Amino acid sequence: MTSDSLKKIVFGKPLKSAELESEKMQVWKALPILSSDALSSVAYGTEQILLELATVGVAAFAFSLPIAISIIALIMLLVLSYRQVIEAYPMGGGAYMVAKENLGMMWGRLTGVSLLIDYTLTVAVSISAGVQAITSAFPFTVPYIVPIALVLVWMMVWLNLRGTSESGTVFAIPTYFFILCILLLICKGIFDMFTGSMNLHAVEIVPSSMTSSLTLFVLLKAFSSGCSAVTGIEAISDAVPHFRTPSVKNAKKTLASLGTLLAIVFGGVTLLSLGYGIAPDPHGHTSVLSMVTEKAFGRGTMYYATQIGTMLILVLAANTSFNGFPILASIMAQDKNFPRMFSYRGDRLSFHYGIVTLGVLASLLLIIFKGKTDALIPLYAIGVFLSFTLAQSGLVRKWFRERPAGWIGKFLINGLGGIVSFAVLIIFCITKFSEGAWIVIVVTPLLLWGITKISNHYDDVAKQLRIDITQERVCTKEPVIIVPVAGIHRVVAQSLNYAKSLSPNVIAFYVSFSDEDEEAMQEKWEKWDPGVRLVVFKSRYRTILKPLAEFIERVDTHVSEKQSIMVILPQFMPKKWWHRLLHNQSAARIRSKLQADKDIVVATVPYHLHE
Repeated sequence: MTSDSLKKIVFGKPLKSAELESEKMQVWKALPILSSDALSSVAYGTEQILLELATVGVAAFAFSLPIAISIIALIMLLVLSYRQVIEAYPMGGGAYMVAKENLGMMWGRLTGVSLLIDYTLTVAVSISAGVQAITSAFPFTVPYIVPIALVLVWMMVWLNLRGTSESGTVFAIPTYFFILCILLLICKGIFDMFTGSMNLHAVEIVPSSMTSSLTLFVLLKAFSSGCSAVTGIEAISDAVPHFRTPSVKNAKKTLASLGTLLAIVFGGVTLLSLGYGIAPDPHGHTSVLSMVTEKAFGRGTMYYATQIGTMLILVLAANTSFNGFPILASIMAQDKNFPRMFSYRGDRLSFHYGIVTLGVLASLLLIIFKGKTDALIPLYAIGVFLSFTLAQSGLVRKWFRERPAGWIGKFLINGLGGIVSFAVLIIFCITKFSEGAWIVIVVTPLLLWGITKISNHYDDVAKQLRIDITQERVCTKEPVIIVPVAGIHRVVAQSLNYAKSLSPNVIAFYVSFSDEDEEAMQEKWEKWDPGVRLVVFKSRYRTILKPLAEFIERVDTHVSEKQSIMVILPQFMPKKWWHRLLHNQSAARIRSKLQADKDIVVATVPYHLHE
């Protein structure tokens, strides 16, 4: 089986560029592909609120519902704001494009860096929470948290490398299955509430004795932890061009569907956890959602179905990032703010460099933090709220500057969104700083510095390569061709023939290690008489590179103004890969050395061995 055949089996047959439209998403596919991150936060958003309130006491759980309601209000505000991003920037790029065009390139880069960090953390958090759903249902898997997480990450990489259309079809069924399970869970909980079978004593007012320990700082920590449910909203605005026509209308429909579902599932699970009197597992092995489901259905078919659905949606939540990260990286690469290769599509029309890079980064995070969701959450959401703030600020400036019809309403929505996002960002930075948020706060400016250097490099390269096509013409210089030879054989003969076909000025260059070797080579060359002058250097230190470099420098000094220098390297290619290990790699070393020092054309003349 050839490598091409294997590649087709693993990744699918290559797609033509003309097939790009068929790879674009319909609304029913876009929802599982781009919204699974936000929808999956129901699995850990409520739990993170309860974990913070648990530091004060069980009675403080009564505040979980008001906190959840405030987060839902924030979600609705951001949905309204990002509908305007979609409308104003249908070419995609979301917050990055808004900040770049309205606040300046530096703020655009900061927004891009923030989102790329958030996408990476989304994969790590979603996968680790998905593994927690497995360990909740099957405790014997606890020792294998990291290996399971890594397998799931690279399964996502593989599916996304196969293309958007195929991955969307695969991801749709589990996402809708999870939504069905959670809606059934909420309906069962509401039924229990009205029939009196739910334990409602947990919804009592917090006793006055707790007011001293339940500080504003604790409430803000709980709020900031619950804001992990907000991540993923921006991914839809990044991917507008990847929707089927009409792309803007379909993107706005998907965003509205996401906001509605997120409010129902997040608010519903928080209400049920409060009603059933659920306390989070301090060891982190059993999730709050698992305990809520067990209270509602018992440990039967519906319990395991919901846990499996939760595990699947959490794994698929990473897919939001596997779409958002490569698309954003490609847009930044086109703006010269990211390595150029990230803008290229692979055989399956996917941005394969971005997909693989995200897989590697997420795997490193999971290994470093041992796959623990609680350890990763404090790093989470800073990037996305920074991007929210900059996007809203950019739109505020855009509406004020352009003043289109209805601009005052848009101005007020985005202004309020910017203020609230900035407030949440500050709260998150302060409350989570010592728990690990400092890492993101330090890494963000470092990455900003890095991509600024990348942009400066591309600008420098463009400046040095730019020509005036009205003034500069192509002029030819007859080259002096130097052919390093290690003896007299078929590869050398073929290389000299090729060199003579290009120029009459051909010099064969030989390095000897002794007087006897030099004399023997001279005699053999004269006897062979290929019509090419042989120059022999004797190397006292048994090296080839230095004498060759010195000779080229000497030739260049004499001919640089009228002629160019070209080096042709004879190289035979063994039939089997392991045969290459048996021969020195002098041609590769010579090529690296010469091209690193000077503008010298280095060509290889291959000769394939058949045995």
